Amino acid sequence: MRAVVQRTLQSKVIAAGRETGKAGFGLTVLLGIGNDDSGDVAYMAEKIVNLRIFEDEDGKMNQSLLQKNGDMLVVSQFTLYGDARRGRRPSFTAAAPPEKADRLYEAFVAAVRKKGIIVGTGVFRAEMVVSLDNHGPVTILLDSKKIF
Repeated sequence: MRAVVQRTLQSKVIAAGRETGKAGFGLTVLLGIGNDDSGDVAYMAEKIVNLRIFEDEDGKMNQSLLQKNGDMLVVSQFTLYGDARRGRRPSFTAAAPPEKADRLYEAFVAAVRKKGIIVGTGVFRAEMVVSLDNHGPVTILLDSKKIF
C-alpha cells in the first residue's frame, strides 16, 4: 500500500456533483493499493493514525492524529502505483485489480474507524474533486513495503 498523508485543517471530496466525504482538522490520505498488498491494512492504519506530525505545546511535531482527536478523509488513488520511468505514459500494472483494491480500501477505512477516528471517504473508481487546506504544509509519503 502507498499513501500520501497530508496534515489538513479541512478537506472534502465531491463525486458526481455531490459531497461524498469530508474531514475537519486532521489528515487527508490518498491511498493506493498494489498487486502484492494483502496483509498491509493493519500496518498502514496503525502507522498513519500514530504518525507524529502534529505540533505539541512546544511547537514540535510530536503528536499523532489519535492524540489530537482529529478526523481523516481517505480517497482511493490507484495512480500512486503509476510507473513513469519509461516513456511518457505511466504504466499502472503494479496497481491492484479493482475488486482487490476496493476490498482492501474498505478494510483500511474500517481499521481506522475501529480506532475511534471519524473517517470520510471518496467513491471508489469514481472521478472525484478533492479539496483540502494543507496545514504546514505537511505531506508524508508512506509505503507498506518500506521502499521509501
